[in-house]
Amino acid sequence: MAKSSGKSFRSAGSGQFVTKGFAARHPATTLGETRGGGSTNGTHRSAKSGEFVSAAYAAKHPKTTIRDN
Repeated sequence: MAKSSGKSFRSAGSGQFVTKGFAARHPATTLGETRGGGSTNGTHRSAKSGEFVSAAYAAKHPKTTIRDN
């Protein structure tokens, strides 16, 4: 997990944390998350736009969405 710049990066496909280099090489399927940003209560987010999306959208696009906890 990358420790610089106050961000962690997570793969939308696996949900696992990845390095900053991996995130740079795979921008369409990784999300940058600010550490200590607080809980979003299990909402879903798009890796492409970073915007919150519905559960139905997330179910249709599992490789490009994550569920925030």
